Amino acid sequence: MSHSIRKINIFLIFYFLFSCENTEKKNVIIILADDLGYTDLSCFGSEISTPNIDNLASDGVIFTNYYSSPLCAPSRAMLLSGNDNHVAGIGIQAFRSKDYGYEGILSERVAIIPEILKSNGYRTFMSGKWHIGGDPIRRGFDDTFVLLPGAFTHYDNNKPIKGYPDSAFSLNGKRILWDEGKYSTDEYTDRFINYIDKSDDSPFFGYLSLTAPHWPLQVDKKFSDKYRGIYDSGYEDIKISRLNKIKAKQLIDIKEEHFRVKDFRSEWENLSDEARKIESKKMEIYAGMIDNLDYNVGRIITHLKNKNKLENTIIIFMSDNGAAAEDFYYNKTYGPYIQDKFSYEYDNMGKPESFVSLGKNWADMITNPFNLYKGYTSSGGMRSPLIISGISTEKTISEEFITLLDIAPTIYSVTNSLYPKIFHEKIIQKPIGESIIPYLNGEDIQIHDKDYVFSFEHSGNAVLIKNKWKIVNKTSPFNYNNFDLYHLDDISESNNLKEKEEIIYNDLLTEWKKYSLSKKIIFPTPYKDDLN
Repeated sequence: MSHSIRKINIFLIFYFLFSCENTEKKNVIIILADDLGYTDLSCFGSEISTPNIDNLASDGVIFTNYYSSPLCAPSRAMLLSGNDNHVAGIGIQAFRSKDYGYEGILSERVAIIPEILKSNGYRTFMSGKWHIGGDPIRRGFDDTFVLLPGAFTHYDNNKPIKGYPDSAFSLNGKRILWDEGKYSTDEYTDRFINYIDKSDDSPFFGYLSLTAPHWPLQVDKKFSDKYRGIYDSGYEDIKISRLNKIKAKQLIDIKEEHFRVKDFRSEWENLSDEARKIESKKMEIYAGMIDNLDYNVGRIITHLKNKNKLENTIIIFMSDNGAAAEDFYYNKTYGPYIQDKFSYEYDNMGKPESFVSLGKNWADMITNPFNLYKGYTSSGGMRSPLIISGISTEKTISEEFITLLDIAPTIYSVTNSLYPKIFHEKIIQKPIGESIIPYLNGEDIQIHDKDYVFSFEHSGNAVLIKNKWKIVNKTSPFNYNNFDLYHLDDISESNNLKEKEEIIYNDLLTEWKKYSLSKKIIFPTPYKDDLN
């Protein structure tokens, strides 16, 4: 090699190293809504005004075939770890034991996004709901303002579940009380924006885990009054309107049969006038909570713009599961305490002293044409909205199968962060999802190959997906013989093919056996919550 060529090569090596060192690292924000249903955003077909989230969608990618888990805590554990909920220690929500996978606290078998990014030079912070045991300040966050259990009221310290601690909030590891009168989404966002400012010029990872629109349904009238009268026509008319919008936007291949999957006319007609008033107002408040959520997303976007940080920030907006059907006020387990502490009076609905939730008909409408809702491993419990903005791509709408297990590997890929084999002197299990970056860059046709298996189990509810097929078991108590088989194109799960497609069915059952053994799943389930 000549002397001049050697000099050029040395120059190029130093130039490459210098350029890599000075390349500005991407900031990453996850905004997680709580119990937000598939069709609840305007960009997903809703009548609810969500212009700021819609702008994220128009600047990024809408994923129409995204699967979460069907419940809050497992979703959070899987999202942050990129691993199965049992490996992450949250085999069952609201249950603790000494058994593998059922510890009820985020396991040290996994490292989570803030831990990995912090070790790669990121400032990390969180505001909002934690719900996976312990305190997040011990899991890689520099700053935290969090609700530790699964739910709370939105204005005060009047806890909604008797067993929750009286001081359920934590500020950097110190138990505190809620500042009475402040609204949850507003306060979480205020704290989040302050944490952005504290990052100065450091790259940051921010996790905003909101508690809206989770029950109890509460919001300021200036948001809910925008929707006064909109829901007076009932469940069926809103369902039809949303399906038509989804069809027009070409988010899902909506067929005429999907309009007939569920008919809610009789449910509405059989209600008394007073009951219809209550049902309409529930949905007005719910819509107002989402409207307020969108307003606060807009505050974050505006703040990033003003700080010249938006162009270098990836924003991932998502929900943790399908729409919630629980009616806790009349629930046999939780109802007596709630009835003693809260009001169900029409004139109080939406106020701090009120406790109402959507109930099954509205939840069913929101998840239509999918099957069922939160808590179930059916399509309605697990299909959720996902929007990713800030990653360069020509795609605007993606039908690719993607799960919450793919989020952590994607973040590690885009931030050039390595996931170690040993963390804090312990061997840890690596994420089992895939980065979507090659797909967005056009390098791969599919995110997952045909042999990829996605499995999930919680309290006896189970699902396994492989190569355009899935088996679903939502019977109680769990019975291995009660799995149903559906093609993924059958989004309503209306055509059980277990008898016709025996080879495929048995192949998926074999995969299920491998999964349940590898994750040490306990049958019968050690705990069954009375949610629905």
